[in-house]
Amino acid sequence: MQNLCKLLSLRRLLSLVSASAALVGLSSCADLYYYGPSTTLRGQTQYMEGYDPGLPRGQQFRQTDSSSWWRGDGVPGPAKVVISLGQQRAFFYKGGELVGESAISSGDEQHPTPTGRYSISQKNADHKSSQYGDYVDSSGNVVVENIDRHSDPQPPGTRYDGAIMPYFMRFTGGIGMHAGYLPGYPASHGCVRMPRDMAQNFFRNVSVGTPVEVVY
Repeated sequence: MQNLCKLLSLRRLLSLVSASAALVGLSSCADLYYYGPSTTLRGQTQYMEGYDPGLPRGQQFRQTDSSSWWRGDGVPGPAKVVISLGQQRAFFYKGGELVGESAISSGDEQHPTPTGRYSISQKNADHKSSQYGDYVDSSGNVVVENIDRHSDPQPPGTRYDGAIMPYFMRFTGGIGMHAGYLPGYPASHGCVRMPRDMAQNFFRNVSVGTPVEVVY
């Protein structure tokens, strides 16, 4: 009887180990989904617009915002986006009707988001920054992180790897809306960060030429 109990306990232990392994496998898949092809957390802690250095790897890009909402699917009429820097909100209109509202994080004091009337000039779901990112070696290991290509010299033997900016919607110069981390205050290098789900909604419903108005 004692041997039988030991055998049953061993089977339970093996079952728990198998279940844990399955969960680890799922976490790895989630990491790949949220990070892209890399399986290691690299640099870009400042310029990678979607990265929160305070969160574990598996939780990156999963940030939610209960104050944002979307009811624009299937609504007819021309689209327009209004970005309020003072409110740190972006408003989506169709035919003059407000159909979506998103929390944002706009440019910080050193890199303010410019006010004015613009329009969407480019859409790229897999955009990477041409200015901010890391210098990496031939194996993809970070040599110098959080660099600005305009001011930081590139070490010999390295290549530039731009910060990722998913669902990028350019509206003036190098500035656009995209998925990114929202710390609760203006913190970007001029771009307008949104929660990932809201960036997806905006991205699906704007076209090249959609008006974008940035106000304070």
